[in-house]
Amino acid sequence: MGATRGATGIISLILIAGSLLFLFFIVLSGVTHVTPFNKTYFLQADTSGITGARPISRWTFFYVCGDNNENCGKPVPALPFGYAWVGGGSGAPAKLLGSHGKHTTSTHYYYLWRFGWVFYLIAFLADVFSFFAAMAAPFSRLAAGVSGFLIINALFWMTLAASLMTAEFVQARNAFRSQGMSAQIGKYAFAWTWAAWFAMFIATILLFIGCASGGRDKRNRNRNSSNAYNTHDVHDTRNTHNTHNTQAQDTFVTDKPTNGNAAGGSNLGFWRRQRSRGGGRGSFVDSESQRRVVKDEYN
Repeated sequence: MGATRGATGIISLILIAGSLLFLFFIVLSGVTHVTPFNKTYFLQADTSGITGARPISRWTFFYVCGDNNENCGKPVPALPFGYAWVGGGSGAPAKLLGSHGKHTTSTHYYYLWRFGWVFYLIAFLADVFSFFAAMAAPFSRLAAGVSGFLIINALFWMTLAASLMTAEFVQARNAFRSQGMSAQIGKYAFAWTWAAWFAMFIATILLFIGCASGGRDKRNRNRNSSNAYNTHDVHDTRNTHNTHNTQAQDTFVTDKPTNGNAAGGSNLGFWRRQRSRGGGRGSFVDSESQRRVVKDEYN
């Protein structure tokens, strides 16, 4: 099953690398005008009728930008939704306005994206750690398990982030449309987000399969080794038993008297005593034979 762990480890490593790439596209949107960064945004709306806002507003991970992700504002962590019209807000949908973010954002939209933004970062960091651990997953069952634990954590936070992001900007799009303003969600940002989630999900399954397959392989090797050892031990025991029986039979046969010849008996007794002293082990038959020989010598 080592081949299974190797295949699942390599595929999961590729999937985790792909999820990191998708998250990079999201986090760096608005930073540069190179494709696909200039096409990645969560929401685009016609804000020309809102005071203090750009004609076209795009919400990205750190910025509120204009069309084609140009004319961006300052990068702000967990950007309040209403920063698109700081100092204004007249004409904006009432559902989006509130006391948060310099009195530009409602409580619902402020905290929905604030938590979603943080969960994005946690998922990204967990994904980075799992990527480095997954480098050893094709070769180590422990590395596959550790990487699987890290990626399932990343998947958990990514699920929360993607869900909150989807809820935030789909509801905001609907709010703009209810006011007669054109708005659309960013297909690239949503595609990157859910593609990263799917890649993490498949990588999690593959890593735990690789970890489990290594365990079955080890148990099978141990079982085969134990069976081979027991079989070898049984053969050795049988061979030793047969050898002892053969020696006992030979000793019993050679203990027969030699026609009552005292001299022959004396020589035979001397030879048997020498054999008994030189041998590593004695037997009951040898002892009985020696007593009979000594008795014959004195008769």
